[in-house]
Amino acid sequence: RTTPTPPPSPTSSPASTAGGASPPPDAPKKPVVVKVDEEGLKERIAALPVPSGNYDSIRMVGDKVYYLRAAGPDDPEAEGFPRARRALYLWSMKDRKETELGRFDAYDISFNGKRMLLKEKKDYSLIDLPSAKIDLKPENKLAIAGLDVRVDHHAEWKQIYNECWRQMRDFFYDPSMHGVDWKAMQAKYAALLPWVNHRNDLTYLVAEMISELNIGHAYVGGGERPEVPRLRMGLLGAEYERDPATKAYKITRILRGENWNERTRAPLTEIGLNVKEGEYILAVNGRPVNQLVNLQEALIGTVGKQVSLRVSSKPTDDASARDVVVVPIGDEGPLYYYAWVQHNIDYVSKKTGGKVGYLHIPDMGVPGLNEFAKYYYPQTRKKALVVDVRGNGGGNVSPQIIERLRRELVMVNIARNSIPNTNPGAMIYGPLVTLMDEFSASDGDIFPYRFKTLKMGKLIGKRSWGGVVGIRNALPLADGGTLNRPEFAPYNRDGSGWVIEGHGVDPDIVVDNDPAKEFKGEDQQLDRAIAEILKDLEANPKELPPVPPYPKKDK
Repeated sequence: RTTPTPPPSPTSSPASTAGGASPPPDAPKKPVVVKVDEEGLKERIAALPVPSGNYDSIRMVGDKVYYLRAAGPDDPEAEGFPRARRALYLWSMKDRKETELGRFDAYDISFNGKRMLLKEKKDYSLIDLPSAKIDLKPENKLAIAGLDVRVDHHAEWKQIYNECWRQMRDFFYDPSMHGVDWKAMQAKYAALLPWVNHRNDLTYLVAEMISELNIGHAYVGGGERPEVPRLRMGLLGAEYERDPATKAYKITRILRGENWNERTRAPLTEIGLNVKEGEYILAVNGRPVNQLVNLQEALIGTVGKQVSLRVSSKPTDDASARDVVVVPIGDEGPLYYYAWVQHNIDYVSKKTGGKVGYLHIPDMGVPGLNEFAKYYYPQTRKKALVVDVRGNGGGNVSPQIIERLRRELVMVNIARNSIPNTNPGAMIYGPLVTLMDEFSASDGDIFPYRFKTLKMGKLIGKRSWGGVVGIRNALPLADGGTLNRPEFAPYNRDGSGWVIEGHGVDPDIVVDNDPAKEFKGEDQQLDRAIAEILKDLEANPKELPPVPPYPKKDK
């Protein structure tokens, strides 16, 4: 609640002013003073009765509230739409009613509250402030095709360089800048600014300057750089070798995936294809492969498009040959990752007689949480667990995962015709070990540090990356580029010093995989994890207690 201070009452009416003249136009205006009544402020907060969702760009004009919302689970509009669906809405305080104004990516309202600028993909439109569903007219669309701006790139690059220096000065977690004379660094690298003639030159120069701070997560990039068109290479999710005599391609391995998931779709395993390892590819879209320099030559630009393959059990085109239609993918990485995880789960299970589970967490973000949920809960009946954070790309969810792994038994539940279950549920009632390596980074560093500090089990592998001074969203630069400033750092719980940054986390047991053995499929780190966890199981076997006698209440 705000109370503007009213202007003082006039001492005379306009009619009584000498000659009826108005005050001179250049007379100074008294400032409007706004007072905020702080007492009871939180009791005056009111919630709008609107569905849950992701809200942003909230603006209020008079008794109308404008906002963008992406549909949430409680939104009646959400059914049939992805969660990223965004629309512009109006809430009328007077009518207590919500109105969807239309689908737009962004909007802004003029300072006087009378006009609205709308953005829809690459188009901009200007309209009067709406109070009902928007019906754009051709005259509303702004003609910006010829709106060109001449940019002095050297002046812009100088401004961006100085802005990056200032942002580091003002946001870097250590006010003493790690003891670096930051003013001197500005002058040192600014001497090269006159020779910057490309955005890549500027990025390199800024990177060299901020590298003087000797810190992780200090990234610079983006900006106005020429984009080179890329033709995506179609991939079949398979490995093959060429027959020296016929030049046909023998399929030696078909990667398996999850064909209901577009990210891990394996083209040659689609329903009805029945393509098998050991068969040959003879032609692609009618082009015999013996006329190609390489099979991939015929798959350029085919990602997501139907491609015809001539397949046969023999390297020659005979009566057994057939044509199948596949849709190539653009990235086989997820298929190789899926195959690696599945192999490790099976390998650990076989080596331990089914007693020990395995899960890999690729990062500490949404993908990592998805992998954790996907593989952790089905294995909670195992007697022990190998947690693998090798190559973990970081994020911020390590506390959540650690909390779940630390669950401790309080009681045991049992239902009729069932078996005893831990309470709390979804826990591993047994030992844990963690695998780590030099590519366990950021929150992938912090996870093993938490694991070790809380004495949850042994760390096995190699010392982690050592970069944990965190970053927030980057502030924009003039040309759309970005600078990440390391802004918050951890120190240990007794306050005696900073942790992890620049060193990493040391494993309890150092194991360095031999590259030649790893290439052939031998994972020495995983083998050591299995050996150690079996020792732990033998030294401290943990079983749920038997069901006690049921109570007798008839006496």
